[in-house]
Amino acid sequence: MSEQATEVEPTQEKMMSPFLSRNPPPVIEDPYSVPIEDINVIDGRLFQQDIHWDHFKRLREEDPVHFNELPGIGRYWSLTKFEDIMFVDTNHELFSSASGIALGPKIGTDPDADELRFSNFIAMDQPKHDLQRSTVSGVVAPPNLAKMEVIIRERVCKILDSLPVGETFNWVDLVSIELTTQMLATLFDFPFEDRRMLTRWSDVATAPPGTGIVDTAEQRQKELLECLEYFTRLWNERATQEVPGTDLVSMLVHGENTKDMKPYEFLGNLILLIVGGNDTTRNSISAGVLALNQNPGEYDKLRANPSLIPNMVPEIIRWQTPLPYMRRTANQDVEIRGKQIKAGDQLLMWYVSGNRDEEAIDRPNDFIIDRPKARHHLSFGFGIHRCMGNRLAEMQLRIVWEEILKRFSKVEVVGEPQRLRSSFVRGITDLPVRVHPL
Repeated sequence: MSEQATEVEPTQEKMMSPFLSRNPPPVIEDPYSVPIEDINVIDGRLFQQDIHWDHFKRLREEDPVHFNELPGIGRYWSLTKFEDIMFVDTNHELFSSASGIALGPKIGTDPDADELRFSNFIAMDQPKHDLQRSTVSGVVAPPNLAKMEVIIRERVCKILDSLPVGETFNWVDLVSIELTTQMLATLFDFPFEDRRMLTRWSDVATAPPGTGIVDTAEQRQKELLECLEYFTRLWNERATQEVPGTDLVSMLVHGENTKDMKPYEFLGNLILLIVGGNDTTRNSISAGVLALNQNPGEYDKLRANPSLIPNMVPEIIRWQTPLPYMRRTANQDVEIRGKQIKAGDQLLMWYVSGNRDEEAIDRPNDFIIDRPKARHHLSFGFGIHRCMGNRLAEMQLRIVWEEILKRFSKVEVVGEPQRLRSSFVRGITDLPVRVHPL
């Protein structure tokens, strides 16, 4: 369950303008064919078409602190080098999260905003951040992880045993979504029969209107208010418990620093926890299958030596980088690589690019399951906002691959993956596969 998730910011769909307009500019397929100032990696179509790699490569080589400006958004800088991202991510006095962690207008400053305005602890600075985060962090403490491992393995086994051997099916739907949604239902003590609502709310929260998940801001707001209504019922039920439960809702209800939250702050933290528990694991489960199919020598290496699974897991998470970027806002004027960042400027820490930085990672474009220092990646962030549930995410992936190797000689990708149109969540929506028994 990652804290590297999102708050729903006002008019989030504007962050993609003009890329979401009815007549968007053509996609820049070859970034070397245009002046470098024309490159804008916030265009979600680059990720949907999986053509963003050369854009980031050129920026790392020629303009690693890259300036863009959009109407309604203002000035923002794309940081594409590992070292610069680390500098911003770990300097919380210089760079703030309180203005939002996705590209967009500062919360509360857009007079035309008609979407929900709410916050959560990832979009907070000290000291409030630590007070709210500590309320729920116990759910992924080592004793609870040990208990959850048994539950996760039981569910993984049940899911894998139910797969249609020899038939083509969507791995994302039957495995990746199902496992993560069951885990979320457990963490929230959410009614199991309604668990797919959690997946829907996660998708709605992170997708700007017009990219295929929701059509309008009004539809998005309506569905998120339904999320708030549902969880408010759970809140009220658990507020009457004499002995508080160990689920996330109970922790928020009875936490000294969260029990008096206003409704939209409650919703903000819910969305943070839902998205964090969904996107990292769900898309990494799918990405691992794809990466091994694209690198058959590594698949052979894994089958020959299953003890490599714990090292392969962080390599999958680096390879996929489920959340491509996080935003910070400069609290004061600062210089990075000779570029003059002004107070109030937005900075986008492109984890997806830092994870392919040749100066920080050896052979970064290769998928290597026995890579030395495989945890040397940016996908979980650093500093006070480092992913709270990174060990839970890694544990789920480890168990999935341990059980796959006990059952199948190969999970074979038999068609092209379909990807999400988003620069904030690097998602795989459809992965056609066949499983082959041992």
